[in-house]
Amino acid sequence: MKSTQIQKILMALTGFFLCIFLVIHLLGNLQLLLPAEKAKTSFNWYSHFLSGNILIKIIEILLFVSVAAHIVYALILTLNAKKANGQKYVYDRRGTASKWYSRNMGMLGSLILLFLIIHLKDFWYQYKFTDLPIDEQGYKDLYSIVIEAYRQWWYVLIYLAGIVALGFHLLHGFFSAARTLGVYNPKYVKGFRIFGWLYTGIITAGFMIIPVYIHLTII
Repeated sequence: MKSTQIQKILMALTGFFLCIFLVIHLLGNLQLLLPAEKAKTSFNWYSHFLSGNILIKIIEILLFVSVAAHIVYALILTLNAKKANGQKYVYDRRGTASKWYSRNMGMLGSLILLFLIIHLKDFWYQYKFTDLPIDEQGYKDLYSIVIEAYRQWWYVLIYLAGIVALGFHLLHGFFSAARTLGVYNPKYVKGFRIFGWLYTGIITAGFMIIPVYIHLTII
């Protein structure tokens, strides 16, 4: 098996792992849509549980490794593709054969990486490495940090832009990974495409609803 094919397979596998993580992460964040007091108690307990669970810590390490590997393989494959397609054509007709987001995965990936850095700095880093206030239950009050961030309209816009970029990235990556792993069978292509669109739509809409809801309802 060629090294390029191995890289594509590893990128696909890390991508599917990240897709599973997104589902779990969204389910946890949906607690923020509960009534304020209940949301605070539930979300802070959930954050404390995740930070103190050894299994979650192992998954967290795997997650960071997967993100790093996904980025590295994406860069390698992009550079290889540029080398292989170095010849320039007078007429560029790629738009008739592929979606615009498929042709701009590098840009979308860069936006997602920037968004991820901001997101980790403002929430994960603060929870892990700063002295957050303690809530009535004795847990770090991450809920108040999240609420304060989403009260800022500009922060909500940054978050929404990052999620939109993620949505387009998922849409392309989902089908690309399926083809790489050989599960994009012509017999099931329609059902697979529907599943891909549904997954992307639910994940994207779910993450977008949360900051908008908080910004519009939490005073």
